[in-house]
Amino acid sequence: MTLLAHTRYCDEILTQTGLLRELVEGADPTTRVPTCPAWNVRDLALHVGGAHRWAGEMVRDRATEALPAGQVPGSAGPADEDPAALGAWLTEGAEAAVRALRDAGPDTEVWTWAWERRSAFWARRMAHETVVHRADAALATGAAYEVAPDLAADTVTEWLQIVAFAQAGGDPEAAELRGGGRSLHLHATDVPEAEWLIEFGEDAFTWRRAHQKATVALRGPLTSLMLAFNRRMKPDEGGLHVLGDRGLLDFWLERSSFG
Repeated sequence: MTLLAHTRYCDEILTQTGLLRELVEGADPTTRVPTCPAWNVRDLALHVGGAHRWAGEMVRDRATEALPAGQVPGSAGPADEDPAALGAWLTEGAEAAVRALRDAGPDTEVWTWAWERRSAFWARRMAHETVVHRADAALATGAAYEVAPDLAADTVTEWLQIVAFAQAGGDPEAAELRGGGRSLHLHATDVPEAEWLIEFGEDAFTWRRAHQKATVALRGPLTSLMLAFNRRMKPDEGGLHVLGDRGLLDFWLERSSFG
């Protein structure tokens, strides 16, 4: 499995936002979000919609440095407290971001906080930002949640890249993800080749797509695996099973919290 196409990420921003909008409009906006304890449903929607507008504005302006969030038009959200107004605001932000991303294509130079300075980064990042926060909304409202296998797998891969980038940049929690001779295997049981092997070195961790015996393995359906790896589900929920040293898995999950 490789990166998805730029056009697919753009499509998914719209699709995932549409599904999130349905949840937001059908919920009490004051409903607490258990996977983001400081937020209620309205806060969650404002975060996602603000992120879309921020990323879209930077791509549109070909930004060479981070744009202060307060300078992004409309990022504060709608004045109307009605969930329908919030839903419409979400859609408007996603559509504007996607227009900017499609106009730019994948290879336009633009500031990012990460390992590549291309518009492609923002298309992928905003797609997965929306995928994971839609899960937050679904868990808060008791709604069903499904994700296409290739998108779920890429969400896992991107998160590994983010944590590795954080470790290389000196993030104190990510820096602790080391210590030779230990490994973590993620194994989706319902999607062929959806497997990842994380190996702890003396100075850092590395990862690759592989099937191999490890110190601890997390096995189960890919969507559940993705949610647990993003700390949205416990490792023994959603049909998941832990084999081996549960403490090492917990060690990873507690320290892979960048962003």
